[in-house]
Amino acid sequence: MGFAMKRVYEPAAASDGYRVLVDRLWPRGISKERAELDEWAKDVAPSPELRAEWHRADGDRFAEFAARYRAELDDNLAAGALLAAGRERGRVTLLFGARDERVNHAAVLLGWLGDRGADLEE
Repeated sequence: MGFAMKRVYEPAAASDGYRVLVDRLWPRGISKERAELDEWAKDVAPSPELRAEWHRADGDRFAEFAARYRAELDDNLAAGALLAAGRERGRVTLLFGARDERVNHAAVLLGWLGDRGADLEE
Protein backbone atom coordinates (compact mmCIF):
# COMPACT_ATOMS: atom_id res chain seq x y z
CA MET A 1 0.00 0.00 0.00
CA GLY A 2 1.06 3.59 -0.45
CA PHE A 3 0.18 6.97 -1.91
CA ALA A 4 -1.78 7.59 -5.09
CA MET A 5 -3.48 10.64 -6.56
CA LYS A 6 -6.63 11.40 -8.49
CA ARG A 7 -8.91 14.29 -9.34
CA VAL A 8 -11.46 15.06 -6.65
CA TYR A 9 -14.12 15.14 -9.39
CA GLU A 10 -13.71 11.41 -10.04
CA PRO A 11 -16.04 9.14 -8.05
CA ALA A 12 -14.77 7.83 -4.73
CA ALA A 13 -13.83 4.16 -4.63
CA ALA A 14 -13.23 1.78 -1.75
CA SER A 15 -9.73 1.21 -3.15
CA ASP A 16 -8.90 4.89 -2.50
CA GLY A 17 -8.34 4.16 1.16
CA TYR A 18 -7.81 7.36 3.18
CA ARG A 19 -8.88 10.30 0.96
CA VAL A 20 -7.03 13.60 1.47
CA LEU A 21 -7.77 16.82 -0.41
CA VAL A 22 -4.44 18.62 -0.91
CA ASP A 23 -5.76 21.89 -2.43
CA ARG A 24 -5.68 25.10 -0.41
CA LEU A 25 -8.98 26.25 -1.95
CA TRP A 26 -12.13 24.17 -2.09
CA PRO A 27 -12.66 22.80 -5.64
CA ARG A 28 -15.46 24.42 -7.61
CA GLY A 29 -18.69 22.61 -8.17
CA ILE A 30 -18.23 19.74 -5.75
CA SER A 31 -20.03 19.26 -2.46
CA LYS A 32 -18.36 17.98 0.67
CA GLU A 33 -20.65 14.95 0.53
CA ARG A 34 -19.64 14.09 -3.02
CA ALA A 35 -15.93 14.58 -2.26
CA GLU A 36 -16.13 11.92 0.48
CA LEU A 37 -13.00 13.25 2.21
CA ASP A 38 -11.31 11.85 5.26
CA GLU A 39 -9.12 14.95 5.60
CA TRP A 40 -8.59 18.36 4.01
CA ALA A 41 -4.84 19.02 4.27
CA LYS A 42 -4.81 22.57 2.93
CA ASP A 43 -1.60 23.39 4.79
CA VAL A 44 0.32 20.96 2.58
CA ALA A 45 -0.70 22.87 -0.58
CA PRO A 46 1.60 25.51 -2.11
CA SER A 47 1.68 28.83 -0.28
CA PRO A 48 -0.80 31.44 -1.53
CA GLU A 49 2.11 33.46 -2.95
CA LEU A 50 3.58 30.53 -4.89
CA ARG A 51 0.16 29.47 -6.12
CA ALA A 52 -0.59 33.01 -7.38
CA GLU A 53 2.77 33.25 -9.15
CA TRP A 54 2.22 29.89 -10.85
CA HIS A 55 -1.21 30.93 -12.14
CA ARG A 56 0.13 34.27 -13.43
CA ALA A 57 3.22 32.77 -15.10
CA ASP A 58 3.65 32.93 -18.85
CA GLY A 59 4.92 29.89 -20.67
CA ASP A 60 6.24 26.65 -19.26
CA ARG A 61 7.56 27.36 -15.77
CA PHE A 62 6.44 24.16 -14.10
CA ALA A 63 10.00 23.06 -13.28
CA GLU A 64 10.60 26.33 -11.42
CA PHE A 65 7.27 26.01 -9.60
CA ALA A 66 8.03 22.40 -8.67
CA ALA A 67 11.46 23.28 -7.27
CA ARG A 68 10.05 26.12 -5.18
CA TYR A 69 7.14 23.99 -3.94
CA ARG A 70 9.53 21.16 -2.96
CA ALA A 71 11.54 23.71 -0.93
CA GLU A 72 8.32 24.72 0.83
CA LEU A 73 7.51 21.07 1.54
CA ASP A 74 10.94 20.53 3.10
CA ASP A 75 10.00 23.04 5.82
CA ASN A 76 6.32 22.10 6.09
CA LEU A 77 5.19 20.23 9.21
CA ALA A 78 1.91 19.29 7.52
CA ALA A 79 3.85 17.48 4.78
CA GLY A 80 5.68 15.46 7.41
CA ALA A 81 2.37 14.60 9.05
CA LEU A 82 0.99 13.44 5.69
CA LEU A 83 4.02 11.19 5.21
CA ALA A 84 3.42 9.69 8.66
CA ALA A 85 -0.28 9.19 7.85
CA GLY A 86 0.74 7.10 4.85
CA ARG A 87 2.73 4.79 7.07
CA GLU A 88 -0.18 4.43 9.49
CA ARG A 89 -3.09 4.13 7.09
CA GLY A 90 -1.87 1.97 4.24
CA ARG A 91 -3.44 3.45 1.12
CA VAL A 92 -3.73 7.27 0.94
CA THR A 93 -5.19 8.99 -2.11
CA LEU A 94 -4.22 12.62 -2.65
CA LEU A 95 -7.13 14.48 -4.20
CA PHE A 96 -6.73 17.62 -6.30
CA GLY A 97 -8.92 19.83 -8.46
CA ALA A 98 -6.52 20.75 -11.29
CA ARG A 99 -7.54 19.76 -14.81
CA ASP A 100 -4.06 18.63 -15.82
CA GLU A 101 -3.36 15.32 -14.12
CA ARG A 102 0.43 15.55 -14.58
CA VAL A 103 1.31 19.22 -14.30
CA ASN A 104 -0.02 20.14 -10.87
CA HIS A 105 1.05 20.48 -7.26
CA ALA A 106 -0.30 17.05 -6.26
CA ALA A 107 2.13 15.40 -8.70
CA VAL A 108 4.99 17.36 -7.12
CA LEU A 109 3.79 16.39 -3.64
CA LEU A 110 3.53 12.73 -4.64
CA GLY A 111 7.11 12.81 -5.93
CA TRP A 112 8.30 14.52 -2.75
CA LEU A 113 6.66 11.80 -0.65
CA GLY A 114 8.30 9.12 -2.78
CA ASP A 115 11.70 10.76 -2.35
CA ARG A 116 11.21 10.38 1.40
CA GLY A 117 10.57 6.66 1.24
CA ALA A 118 6.80 6.51 0.73
CA ASP A 119 5.45 3.79 -1.54
CA LEU A 120 3.77 5.24 -4.63
CA GLU A 121 1.00 3.54 -6.57
CA GLU A 122 -0.35 4.04 -10.05
